Amino acid sequence: MRENDMLEKEEIFSKVLRAGRRTYFFDVRSTKADDYYITITESKKFTEEDGSFHFKKHKIYLYKEDFAAFAEILNDMTSYVLNHKGEEVISERHQKDFKKEYATEKIMADEILPQTSSFTDIDFDDI
Repeated sequence: MRENDMLEKEEIFSKVLRAGRRTYFFDVRSTKADDYYITITESKKFTEEDGSFHFKKHKIYLYKEDFAAFAEILNDMTSYVLNHKGEEVISERHQKDFKKEYATEKIMADEILPQTSSFTDIDFDDI
C-alpha cells in the first residue's frame, strides 16, 4: 500500500459512543489533499444461535461543506423528538425491567367481545 493511502486511512481525532448492542464511532480523517472530513460508523453486534457473533457496520461520510446543514437538521430532528416524546425511553427493548400490563387489555377485550360461555349445542345428525 502506498504511503498516501496509509495517511488517508489515519484517524486524526476519534470518539466512541457505546449504546447497548450498538457502538458509534466518530472519526476525523484526512483526504489525499490533506483536508479533513468526518466518518460516523454504526456497528451493531449480532449473536448467532451457536454463540458466535458478527458485526454489521454502516458508515456515513460527512464533508466540511455539509457540516452546517447537517448540524442544523440533526438539531431540528432531535429537538422535535424530545419536544414531542420527552427524554424518557419508552421502547420495551430498552427497558430491562419493563412489564407489559395485560389487565387493561383483557378488560377492553371482554367489553368488546361477547362471552363465549353461552352457546347452543348442535348435533349435526339432527340436521
